[in-house]
Amino acid sequence: MRKRLSSAVLAALLSVVALPVAAASGPAPQRLTTCAKADLLFCEDFQRVPTGAGTSLKWGVDTRDGSLEVERDRRGQKVLHARTEGNGRAFLKVDGFAAPGNSFYGRVRVKVAGFPTEPDWAHYTLVETTGDGPEVVRPLGGQYVPTLDRALWGVGADGGPTGDWTNWRESAPSRADRWQCVEWRMDAADNRVELWFDGAAAPDLTVSTRSHGGNQVDFLFPRFDTVKIGWQLYQPNGGSYDIWYDDIALGTKRIGC
Repeated sequence: MRKRLSSAVLAALLSVVALPVAAASGPAPQRLTTCAKADLLFCEDFQRVPTGAGTSLKWGVDTRDGSLEVERDRRGQKVLHARTEGNGRAFLKVDGFAAPGNSFYGRVRVKVAGFPTEPDWAHYTLVETTGDGPEVVRPLGGQYVPTLDRALWGVGADGGPTGDWTNWRESAPSRADRWQCVEWRMDAADNRVELWFDGAAAPDLTVSTRSHGGNQVDFLFPRFDTVKIGWQLYQPNGGSYDIWYDDIALGTKRIGC
């Protein structure tokens, strides 16, 4: 003969089984965001910036034939949309920037809808750093190389003794229509620029005082005071360009992806 469980025992068993379900339905633990870190020199994840025209008291805007707009992506997260026409520009500008020892790390999440395929040797910049000194340093940019029919990443510079150059490499193709986490390091000890893509180092792109793509003179950093993040194409072009940014951060240590 089968024994029936008493109503008290049955209720107790059901309450034990229900415990994990109740715990799982509670609020998830809060995750610390990058911008909550105390040791950053600058950070913007756009979550507190109103949608619409891209403006903030934290940063300036530098545009010509271009615009910045804060919008929501498919995940519902706010991102910065830079759009330019032809060889226009659209940059978020961090003014009054000062890094200890004139050295710092940067990190952005970025997606470019499409890179230029004309004219030959079309040159584009996504990150530009300037300051007291003639060199305009471009840690993240690239060039369309017609002999390879490819757009390639390359560190570059202009305005100083080394001339106008982009140190592109075949090992670093500029990939369109996908989100990438890009990190860079500016090391004043040897005027060195290093890059990482999605956490993987790209040593072929490294430049330094005596190893770069310009005139055979020393490459020297300015005393940085401005960092610009966005897009500029330098050659006349009839197309338009769309670039999205998220999780921009500058700091004294590598920030990571």
